Amino acid sequence: MTIVTGENEMTKEAVIKWVQELGLVPVLRARSAKEGEALVEAMVAGGVTVMEVTTTVPGAIELIATLKKTYGDTVLLGSGTITTADDCKRSIDAGAEFVVSPSTHMDVIETTKKMGKVSIPGALTPTEVITAWNAGADIVKIFPCSAMGGASYLKSLKAPFPFLKLIPTGGVTLATAADFLKAGAEALGVGADLVNVQAIADGKPEIVTQAAKAYIEAIKKARAAA
Repeated sequence: MTIVTGENEMTKEAVIKWVQELGLVPVLRARSAKEGEALVEAMVAGGVTVMEVTTTVPGAIELIATLKKTYGDTVLLGSGTITTADDCKRSIDAGAEFVVSPSTHMDVIETTKKMGKVSIPGALTPTEVITAWNAGADIVKIFPCSAMGGASYLKSLKAPFPFLKLIPTGGVTLATAADFLKAGAEALGVGADLVNVQAIADGKPEIVTQAAKAYIEAIKKARAAA
């Protein structure tokens, strides 16, 4: 899926729609930029077209720029683990269309909004979640969701706040994917269950590709059942 307007500039609405339609946001953590590139290549081969490149990856900003050059508008790139306005700006300048944080940082939300990109701050409690939303979040990342009961907790949050757009992260696996989607998740934030660093280290990228295909299929099945 590629949604482009104007001079290769994507609207916020288009970015949100892309994330919603794919239903998956892999959280890319790697020990090097080269490993990160290999992980992305393997996931793209499995049909995944959204990537959250976290700043825990060495040279993360440069990696985003490299991925943007390699994949252009065929892959939606975001930056993750962003906790400062400076890192936020640098990642957007490199090609990030959405900005994810593990927690809520008002200056990051403000910078993301000023630069016209999609803001996805992290929050956990009802107060934190609604505070992030009211501060301008386009989607709120519920992290670590598993620590609060997983899908049942997400459903509890949606009861008083049905208008919230939420992405659970932490505890999302193939086994729990359908439950999270049924509970109202816009998309699934997935870590090591998909972004398998060891498979790349072992020279077996096909394991990542197969996991990507399995997630895409699981999401399709869950939505069809709903």
